[in-house]
Amino acid sequence: MTLQKIKSVIVEDELAAREVLKNYLSKYCPQVEVVGEAQNIKEAVPLLHDIKPQLVFLDVEMPFGNAFDVLEACKDLQFETIFVTAFSEYSLRALNQSAAYYLLKPISIEELIIAVNKVHHQILNHEIFNRNKIIVENFHEQKPEKQQVILPTLEGFEVVKMEDIVRLRGNGNFTDLYLNTGAKKMVCRFLKHFSEILPLPFIRVHKSHIINLNCVKSYNKGGIVTLNDGTEIEVSPTYKEEFLKNFK
Repeated sequence: MTLQKIKSVIVEDELAAREVLKNYLSKYCPQVEVVGEAQNIKEAVPLLHDIKPQLVFLDVEMPFGNAFDVLEACKDLQFETIFVTAFSEYSLRALNQSAAYYLLKPISIEELIIAVNKVHHQILNHEIFNRNKIIVENFHEQKPEKQQVILPTLEGFEVVKMEDIVRLRGNGNFTDLYLNTGAKKMVCRFLKHFSEILPLPFIRVHKSHIINLNCVKSYNKGGIVTLNDGTEIEVSPTYKEEFLKNFK
């Protein structure tokens, strides 16, 4: 049986980094066919429109713009993206909120294989989800609570605005997420994942709970916070001082 190749483009400003990635892909990811390269946004945008790839390996920081600028200029195209980035708290938070695939520099072969296999599976099964659109919208939205977060569920993905989330509760390997509509979503991520990617007004108040401070109705000296939906949650001593700081 012939292996179905993924038509791919590498957008990376460093020649050495492009060569390393191409070498890794050739050796360890035979399902990927690199059909084009660009070293900056000026080269990338026309190239992507010309080739219309299925997958783009996209450096986050480049001359003349960044990965978000590339996605903005190519929002009429449909492709999966694997971001390649040096460590940056800002970019990693943005990518994690959008459930994006990314590789940290220097690239790990194992992580590369995992990311490519996931994308290959989605393309073969036509499970294309336009994360790029969400990433661009979040990049332009200055108010964190108005940004969107993509939630991996057992059935696929769901997109919600952060302002609609009332609270999150750890549930083993999953997280139960409660919305202001009364709906509950079971998400395939640990609670720790959300404590790292959700900005204020979200705050951890217990080892099992993260709450939206904008949904706090009251707090009593016994250490119980009541939310707008009537839920009562214990604020543990570990998180009490940080919680109370927000009400001074």
